[in-house]
Amino acid sequence: MFQKARIKLTVWYLIIIMLVSIAFSLVIYLGINGELGRFERLQGLRLQREQQLMLPVPPPPEIHGLDLEAIAAARTRLTIILIFINLGIFVAAGFAGYFLAGRTLRPIKEMLDEQNRFITDASHELRTPLTSLKTSIEVNLRNKNLTINQAKNLIQSNLEDVEYLRVLSDGLLRLAYYQEPNGNMLFEKVSLKEIAENAVDKVRALALDNKIKINSKIENLEIHCDKKSLTELLVILLDNAIKYGKQNSSVKINTLKEDGKVIISVSDNGIGIDEKDLPHIFDRFYRAEKSRSKENVSGYGLGLSIAKKIVELHNGLISVKSEKGKGTTFTVTL
Repeated sequence: MFQKARIKLTVWYLIIIMLVSIAFSLVIYLGINGELGRFERLQGLRLQREQQLMLPVPPPPEIHGLDLEAIAAARTRLTIILIFINLGIFVAAGFAGYFLAGRTLRPIKEMLDEQNRFITDASHELRTPLTSLKTSIEVNLRNKNLTINQAKNLIQSNLEDVEYLRVLSDGLLRLAYYQEPNGNMLFEKVSLKEIAENAVDKVRALALDNKIKINSKIENLEIHCDKKSLTELLVILLDNAIKYGKQNSSVKINTLKEDGKVIISVSDNGIGIDEKDLPHIFDRFYRAEKSRSKENVSGYGLGLSIAKKIVELHNGLISVKSEKGKGTTFTVTL
């Protein structure tokens, strides 16, 4: 589809460029031809005057080295030169137009590819819980001796799948929101300490359940940001650190100011991330296979994608360092 669109766009570029080139060539030809015609008329007038003086020998048909044959040859050369110039422009414009068409369509192609990947990934993630719901309901509907306890177990299982679907849909909506914020974000000067403390409060219950202590070293800095999204960013990073941390260990959140930049780091002593997985952890729906082996870890691999979008909306950078079996550190620079 894009190849056809690229060729069509190239043709339109070529038509426009050649129309402009031919128009300029006509103007140049008419201008020079007009000057040559003026010289011809001037030469004719001079010859007439000399004939009126009844000179004994007619002068040659040239004035100051300019003769009629030279003028005709000049016209021919001018026409040939303009034709070759336009042919050269046609070839060069074809290559340049094809290149520019590719550059023009590339952002559109990337956007559509991203949209298609989003739809494919979302469909894949939705299919599993929906299939589970459908299968369990169909199996139990065929069971004529279904007891109350079995029905309760079925409902409980279905509720878990519904909750997974709710979490997934919420994540997809948040990701879409941060991909196209449409001016809904409010940037203002706020206390980073307040944001960090709010984020810690939101994950404190999860930390207690996982027997993980949160150690914070937060400087009281003012930062120009969207308070809601930056809080969500820290919640995502803390939530990740707690989920993949080891029991009876700690998670650290530190902030500092350096060279006019605010640096926020979240560290854990957990299972770490395999080196081959590091380049992909911010990809949507990506979850390292090793991390999936950890029990009681839920999620659809959307958190870090959302975190990256939030950082990008703040014109910042997010990076990660990890060592297998020793822990992971996420660093945000704003």
